[in-house]
Amino acid sequence: MEPFFLVASCILGLIIGSFLNCAAWRLYEGESMNGRSHCRSCQKLIYWYDNIPILSFLLLRGHCRHCASPISWQYPLVEAITALLFMLAYWLNPFDWLLLARNWFLLAVFVLIFVMDARWYVIVDKVTLPAAITVLGANLWLGIGWSGLLISATIGTGFFLIQYLVSRGRWIGGGDIRLGLLLGVGLGWPNILAAIFIAYGFGAVFGIAALLSGKKKWGSMVPLGTFLSVAGAITLLYGEKIVHWYLNFVNLQ
Repeated sequence: MEPFFLVASCILGLIIGSFLNCAAWRLYEGESMNGRSHCRSCQKLIYWYDNIPILSFLLLRGHCRHCASPISWQYPLVEAITALLFMLAYWLNPFDWLLLARNWFLLAVFVLIFVMDARWYVIVDKVTLPAAITVLGANLWLGIGWSGLLISATIGTGFFLIQYLVSRGRWIGGGDIRLGLLLGVGLGWPNILAAIFIAYGFGAVFGIAALLSGKKKWGSMVPLGTFLSVAGAITLLYGEKIVHWYLNFVNLQ
């Protein structure tokens, strides 16, 4: 039955990915989450058969049926990536449904944060704070000790709060602080340390590459939330292995 559940995870991921695309736009523009999807160019309602993840994009050749405006490649990419992440999460923890539900939820949140921060440099509290409360409850239900969650939440929040206060908001934004809280209660101790290390490693590589290519100048704004969300997803799925590998590496030195 495993292939069936893998396919089911893929389909669920495609559906969630389609929703995340819609949610990102509506959260950014302050629209209600209710109501049918519509074209951003001509405002025409999108028929249900034009809203099938990936397939509709291919059949429409990446253009709106009504006004022929191009549809961003963000839509199929987010749908495909979410589907792959959902399948991977199931593959790593098959039939552990409560843990899987928590992981699917967190992965969806990380994808949403990635899209919004990469596109508009914004991390909204409407996403991070309810997600932090939800995943905290899920982790306590899973039997994860509250003391470890408290430590990781303090580290996740405090690490970015200190940077914000020292730089007076020039280095990072307030949204990164709340994202740090989400990472803390979501990943736990000591995985929060791995997530921060991975995020800043990715950020350093991206920053150096952007400077060398001339796409960024020294002091330019960098969407830290994108690196934190990627690091969060990696640590959520492989955190224990990463920490175990690091501890063994240190002991060998």
